[in-house]
Amino acid sequence: MELLAASGTSKGPKERFTGDIYLDMIVDHAPAGFSVAKVRFTPGAHTAWHSHPAGQALHCVEGLGLVVTEDEVIVLRPGATVWTPPGVRHWHGAAPDHFMAHLAMGAISEEGAALWAEHVPNDAYLEAAARVA
Repeated sequence: MELLAASGTSKGPKERFTGDIYLDMIVDHAPAGFSVAKVRFTPGAHTAWHSHPAGQALHCVEGLGLVVTEDEVIVLRPGATVWTPPGVRHWHGAAPDHFMAHLAMGAISEEGAALWAEHVPNDAYLEAAARVA
């Protein structure tokens, strides 16, 4: 057994997020082969488009948010868990007027944990967020 040291809170990089997000790593990639992080989104904050070579589970612990693929919008409320299969492009974040926090859990493949792409255009974010109301 090994007691894992707390990583402290870090701010999400602008290359991967729109708005302010705060990340607390719970389990890092090595040596476990998977990661778990608590991610807190300020109102309107969200990820850029990305995918996970080994898939990802998101479990909402507070607030109101959304997970969006090319053709689906899922609303995140406390207690909801969403599985995104390997390779599916998506983004996720807080609703415009709400904070949101989730646990992000995923296995690490040879390609890494996530493959990041372009930012979500503001009009696309607002269109998806309108479905949360």
